[in-house]
Amino acid sequence: MEKIGFLDFFGSFLPPHDLRPLLADAKIVSGELDRGSRTLEAEVESRENMPDAAVAALEQLLQEHYGFRQVRLRFVSAAGKKSAEQVLFGKPIKGKPVSMEGLNPKMGGVVVEGKVFFADCHETRRPGVWVLTFDMTDYKNSVTVRKYMQTKEMGALQNAISPGMWLRVQGFMELTRDGKDVQLNPQSIMKIGHQGRKDTAKEKRVELHLHTRMSNMDALTDPTAVIKEAIAWGHPAIAITDHGVVQAFPDAWHTAKGKIKILYGVEGYYINNLDDRVAVHGPADQDFDDEIVCFDIETTGLQVMKEAITEIGAVVLKNGEITDRFQTFVNPGRRLTPEIIGLTGITDAMLKDAPQPKEALEAFLRFVNGRPLAAHNAEFDIGFIREGCRQAGLEFSPTYVDSLILAQNLLPELNKFKLDVVAEHLDLPSFNHHRASDDAGMVGYMLIPFFEKMRRELGITRLQQINDKMLELRPLGNKNHRRPKHIIILAKNKLGLKHLYQLVSASNLKYFKRFPIIPKTELAAHREGLIIGSACEAGELFRAVVDHKDWDELKRIASFYDYLEIQPLCNNAFMLRNGDARDEEDLRDFNRTIVRLGAELGKPVCATGDVHFMEPEDEIYRHVLLASKKFPDADKSLPIYFKTTDEMLEEFSYLGEETAYDVVVKNPRMIADLVEEIELLPPGQLFPPRLENSEQELHDMVWNKCHELYGENPPQLIVDRLNVELGGILGKYDVVYMSAQKLVQRSLESGYLVGSRGSVGSSLVAYMAGITEVNSLPPHYRCPKCKYSEFITDGSYGCGADMPDKICPECGEKLVKDGFDIPFETFLGYGGGKVPDIDLNFSGEYQARAHRHAVEMFGETQVFRAGTIGTLAEKTAYGFVRKYLEERQITAGNAEMNRLTLGCVGVRRTTGQHPGGLVVVPDDMDVEDFTAVQHPADAEDAETITTHFEYHCMEDNLLKLDMLGHDDPSMIRMLEDLTGVNARAIPLDDPDTMSIFTSSKVLGFENDPLLGPTGAVAIPEFNTRFTRQMLIDTQPKDFNTLVRLSGFSHGTDVWLGNARELIVGGTATVLQTVGCRDDIMLYLISMGLDPKMSFKIMEAVRKGKVKKGGFQEGWVEAMEDHGVPEWYIESLAKIGYLFPKAHAVAYVMMAFRIAWFKVHEPLAFYATFFSIRAKAFDAEFCCAGKEAVERKIHEIENNKDATAVEQNLMVTLEVCYEFYLRGFHFDTIDIYRSDASKFIITEGGLLPPLISVHGLGEAAAQDTVEKRKGKTFISIEEFSMCCNKLSKTHIEQLKALGAFAGMADTSQVNLFDGF
Repeated sequence: MEKIGFLDFFGSFLPPHDLRPLLADAKIVSGELDRGSRTLEAEVESRENMPDAAVAALEQLLQEHYGFRQVRLRFVSAAGKKSAEQVLFGKPIKGKPVSMEGLNPKMGGVVVEGKVFFADCHETRRPGVWVLTFDMTDYKNSVTVRKYMQTKEMGALQNAISPGMWLRVQGFMELTRDGKDVQLNPQSIMKIGHQGRKDTAKEKRVELHLHTRMSNMDALTDPTAVIKEAIAWGHPAIAITDHGVVQAFPDAWHTAKGKIKILYGVEGYYINNLDDRVAVHGPADQDFDDEIVCFDIETTGLQVMKEAITEIGAVVLKNGEITDRFQTFVNPGRRLTPEIIGLTGITDAMLKDAPQPKEALEAFLRFVNGRPLAAHNAEFDIGFIREGCRQAGLEFSPTYVDSLILAQNLLPELNKFKLDVVAEHLDLPSFNHHRASDDAGMVGYMLIPFFEKMRRELGITRLQQINDKMLELRPLGNKNHRRPKHIIILAKNKLGLKHLYQLVSASNLKYFKRFPIIPKTELAAHREGLIIGSACEAGELFRAVVDHKDWDELKRIASFYDYLEIQPLCNNAFMLRNGDARDEEDLRDFNRTIVRLGAELGKPVCATGDVHFMEPEDEIYRHVLLASKKFPDADKSLPIYFKTTDEMLEEFSYLGEETAYDVVVKNPRMIADLVEEIELLPPGQLFPPRLENSEQELHDMVWNKCHELYGENPPQLIVDRLNVELGGILGKYDVVYMSAQKLVQRSLESGYLVGSRGSVGSSLVAYMAGITEVNSLPPHYRCPKCKYSEFITDGSYGCGADMPDKICPECGEKLVKDGFDIPFETFLGYGGGKVPDIDLNFSGEYQARAHRHAVEMFGETQVFRAGTIGTLAEKTAYGFVRKYLEERQITAGNAEMNRLTLGCVGVRRTTGQHPGGLVVVPDDMDVEDFTAVQHPADAEDAETITTHFEYHCMEDNLLKLDMLGHDDPSMIRMLEDLTGVNARAIPLDDPDTMSIFTSSKVLGFENDPLLGPTGAVAIPEFNTRFTRQMLIDTQPKDFNTLVRLSGFSHGTDVWLGNARELIVGGTATVLQTVGCRDDIMLYLISMGLDPKMSFKIMEAVRKGKVKKGGFQEGWVEAMEDHGVPEWYIESLAKIGYLFPKAHAVAYVMMAFRIAWFKVHEPLAFYATFFSIRAKAFDAEFCCAGKEAVERKIHEIENNKDATAVEQNLMVTLEVCYEFYLRGFHFDTIDIYRSDASKFIITEGGLLPPLISVHGLGEAAAQDTVEKRKGKTFISIEEFSMCCNKLSKTHIEQLKALGAFAGMADTSQVNLFDGF
């Protein structure tokens, strides 16, 4: 289009004075007007710079002036460059973007615009060649952009593109290398501005009903993103109301940070077990013996708005007898379905000449003559009669009794309450069920014993006395017969939050039945501090409106709620499909009814969005989720996205401007104002449990150990370090330390070493208390006899283990070498500001006992398993997407499939428990002061109770004991038992042991073509082919280097593409590169940087913050000013995650000890490894000899589709190969001597256990060991009959392995033997 002056284009619009100069030369360049949605998008060229605030104000003024629903203006400078635009690669792009839908190679050169949702840039296997790949979408389709470049071409492009950016790309469409997809080869890339949706209303709404990704496989809203959007829109508050859970609260709280009020809530699965279905409706009262009309109807179907009455039958009950009868057919004006004819026996012929509905109803009402009515499931019958009377213009406001409710409350022993079932239970006469006249009579006969039972057992005689007694009986009934409705529960204050948590806990632990149920009795007991809303169409009130319950009943139901809820018509469009509503006007009437109820009861009515995803374009992700759950209407449009104020006002415009404003803006804001600002969890404030005298006990224990090791006058370095640490620990965290100490001590007393994880080894107090074996002091010598000590602080040694042996100059005793040089700050932060996190590795054999000790220490009601949340993983989501597209025969490229996949990732799928984490609540508090609790994975029969929040959310507030079960301590225990060697006495500088990390010579072979040059097979930390290659690249000669390698292997983006290239290329040595987080702080301090800045840089790098967002201002300059090399700074910028040095030291200490046994006690080592770590050991392959093992290894290596089981077997086969290579052998399995699960050392070899037989489980093996005791078997038959837990397959396998050598198959005696 030609450029048109802005003021000419908007001829009738007069901008404010301050905007006129900015718009004087402005021109409309392009635009799009959608009359249907009343939206306008336009690109405006201007010489003046338009501030964002001015653009937003202009858009708002244009909306108001022209009645647009939305206006979006995109300002471009007169030179053609937008203020937000930036050329990242190539030249400025001038072409007009095309839709990504239908992109193909035949199009040649194209320009596209879109949002980046995946980006990667890395060096290929060809040195100096990089590939930049990113996926972008315009939400109609997606495309992969890929460019190969030389290093010099990369420039700043390497880190310039990231997810969330909007780009314009010009390039050529081409096939991918495999020819199966298309991609865009870019010639130019520009960063462009993008204006998202805005809420331009003067007074903003509050969303009271919003689901996040924690609503199980149902919603996709990212709580962080939606709260940021609400803040940007200027909303004063926003509610979080997931289905039955509150697991999004922590993310919401952390995001809000005082910028917006969070309304913490839940959409509960609610059962009214109190007064949901009253037995007597209406005001009329009379004695049980007075006349009551019992009636029943037959219909063409179940839905009152869709179906019609075909028969009405009634009887009069008086003084326990039937005194009169009424029956009429009704012409429904349609043909009956075969199902209805078969069910009722009523035919079209019988209805052909029947009265019309109005005539039949008039006759029925004359028969009733104002007397009370009774029916079984009366809501159904009354609903049809009421709707028929409404259509016929007849008055109908009866008092009626529901015999179904009476049956449910008076006969709790029944499981079903259908009319014929109750009649049979009461031994009533047989009748023609599903004929109105017979059913009506049966209702009368049923009331006779019910009235008698109520007279006799409840002491009542009149209709209006019934309901009060039913309230007493209703909660006792069977919960299986109550279908949950939805209800919104918001916490008004801190007490309300605790009550909310208690309700969630109870719903999971006491009332779970497919869903976490909240009964009304439980809600009533915890109502203080809560605000109750009536929820969506699945709520009790809305269902009652849809079911056309009478006005008094609707008021009774609505009176329970603090506010009533209505939602946009699109939310309830499914009712048009299922027959609950005839047209949209019915849907409007449902909402109007609730508005009228609110007005009559004086309760606020609030319009909510029932939000399930944030943006309109996110709807497709929910279609995928629902399709994975087999919902038949998964593809039906349901735009339940986060709507602006104006969008919601438009949705409810049919209520009138004033009412629409009330329900959309005024009332929700009023509800939000009732809620206090709630601090979910006090940051950094620990609420430790109580251990008697823990502060003094820790103090004394630490100093006593210090004096034991370093004498009565320890070096000032140690005194200063302990004083600093204890100053931050005593009175705050002493219970944390002492609880860990007691657990470790119990394990050591039971003969099991405990390994430490995380940064606990950074704490000298933890070492002195016996919690960790890692001494964090600088490298030093100490004399065990005279307590002489000598510290090496010049950096010449990284740890004490690497120093040369030395004799004490004072007494001649051999000095102990210790110290790993780890700063305390990595544990408790700079100045002790972090809550300590003590993670311990117990033996897997001992872990359960350690957990029991923790429960004994703090009390069973105060210790909970740490909960976890299982979300939809990318691999699973990809499977859902692929199936979704295949079932709909939709073809999509990889980029679009990736977009759909990533859109589904992160949705809550299940819950679980941390493998070793326990959370301890102080005995003067309840767990619901912090979180709700539940059973893991909704397992109703589970004994385990976990925290509802993921345990990291509370680690600052509650003591967490992280006690994993680990194989290494179990191996050490077995090795010590087999050899009598004290593992803790093994020297960490043993030269033979150290040599296996570079050569296998000490093991008796060298440079094996299959295993490679090292001897690290089966050594923890260094066993994988990845880490063995790392050993080859670095050739470690000391313990400190092994620690650095452990850090390399556990970090992210630390080794490959980073340290490896620096080391192999000769830029730096192993010890100059960064392996662990502590290395950064120690190195920068050594270069003269301020310690606090060094700590901050370390923290930012180790969490990947620098990689994502770059260094903070001034950091690079400070490092450069102090001589930090450029390669070091660049290396830091690549790191995604760094391992703590203390963790690495603890792991390598354990690994080195195990390696010592491999060198010096080989059979004990292999017996232990195969018993504890080789779960995949299969005698068929492993015991067949070296050549057979080698063949199997090559077979798996050459199989690209090798299963996970085969991959696990591969590790075991490599160890078996080395076992054979060293000259050892496996004995034949012995049915008398083989252990159930452990390998036994024999002369030059090992005797495999019974479980090494493929598929033979430990229970069967243990049973066999028990049953064989004291027996000698004469045949295989006798053995299999005795050891009867072994299957026929197991017996055949044992036979094939030679376990029955020389034994007869059967016990039968051959009479011809000897002839």
